[in-house]
Amino acid sequence: MKTLTQLAAGLAAGAITARALIEDSLARIADPNGEGARAFTKVHADSARACADAMDALRKAGRALGPYAGIPVAFKDLTDIAGEATPAGSRVLADASPAQVHAPVAARMFAHGFVSIGRTNMTEFAYSGLGLNPHYGTPAAAWERDVAPRVPGGSSSGTGVAVGDGIVPVGLGTDTGGSCRIPAACNNIVGFKPTARRVPLTGILPLAPSLDSVGPLARCVADCAVVDAVFAGEDPGVPQAAPLAGLRVGVPKNYVRDDIDQTVARGFDRALTALSLAGARVVEFGFDELSEIPALGAGGGLVAAESYHWHRALLAAKRDGYDPRVSSRILAGEKIGAADYLETVARRAALIARSDERTDAFDVIALPTIPVVPPRIADLLADDEAYRMANLLLLRNPTIANLLDRCALALPCGEAGGAPVSLMLMGKRMEDRRLLAIGLSVEEMLGAR
Repeated sequence: MKTLTQLAAGLAAGAITARALIEDSLARIADPNGEGARAFTKVHADSARACADAMDALRKAGRALGPYAGIPVAFKDLTDIAGEATPAGSRVLADASPAQVHAPVAARMFAHGFVSIGRTNMTEFAYSGLGLNPHYGTPAAAWERDVAPRVPGGSSSGTGVAVGDGIVPVGLGTDTGGSCRIPAACNNIVGFKPTARRVPLTGILPLAPSLDSVGPLARCVADCAVVDAVFAGEDPGVPQAAPLAGLRVGVPKNYVRDDIDQTVARGFDRALTALSLAGARVVEFGFDELSEIPALGAGGGLVAAESYHWHRALLAAKRDGYDPRVSSRILAGEKIGAADYLETVARRAALIARSDERTDAFDVIALPTIPVVPPRIADLLADDEAYRMANLLLLRNPTIANLLDRCALALPCGEAGGAPVSLMLMGKRMEDRRLLAIGLSVEEMLGAR
């Protein structure tokens, strides 16, 4: 799959058409040897063809909506698209009233001429980092797919697989505790979590509004930068790559390497060495505040409390239709009282303030996105304890950025042809474009694309 820049150039030169791009995506979805049938919960075949033809006609008339008009995009199944229900990977909302208007992030993509190819699969109601879905099936990550299918990462599982398999160049994900970055790590692609306040959450079915954010998944940092700008209502473009010489990179000594496997450890250490050789100042430091994070999530924390608030009436009416592994986590919020919730909010605010002070000397914080290679799906299907432990492990590092209200970027750093390994760079609050500029240089240095 070509990058957005390459596709835009081809469209502008007449070397390719929007209709051809759409037909290619639809063929990949329908391929019985691929994961398209599980990566998508709904395919917009007819409307995508009609939109593509319209974009081709507008471009021919010199009235194209923009350079990216006609390029296919995938939307996670919790995104409001006018005229459709928003099931969020569940069966209990399959008959819900259709959305009346597009979510702002979708409307902004359409305004630039991007064409929706369909809605992507996800963990039901976005409540897991693994990506398993008993209702629509679980799409497998590309690595060892024919040997022992691996989890796609959640909750934006379908978007991760659709981008990783080249069905679409870019897609929408959401990120409450890593749900853009974990699928990126599992599928060897790039995922970006913006500072939450930059991108509107209106029209996105919530998990935990205090932590939710909307971000892109793509095959390169530049494409993430374009889509992030569109989501944020900014002019789409790619920032100038930031020099690595003199870049201040902090690496936590504690917490983020716990239970790391050898494959990830080697990839992460290689990335740090490469940063040093490129002139970055890589410094290990004690990030003691991270040890407070597990206590913030005890009993389900903010996510359980806020998700229960949204789901309580629906659970009362349709609990039997939920994935039990999801409903049990939401129901933990029933036990969280107002005083406990407010105490957690206050403790998070204090943690953010102290963490900001602790990390102020660094431009970015580097850590493994996930500390292990993607687990095998078969190992988790019937073993609830294995599922619970794997979910906690994959969420642990990405959740740091959500709790600290930061932006974060995940990009591949493994060996070519080997297991997927991902480097996470965490930037400062509202310095999203600076982080993407750094990511461009790190990506080029690693040869990640």
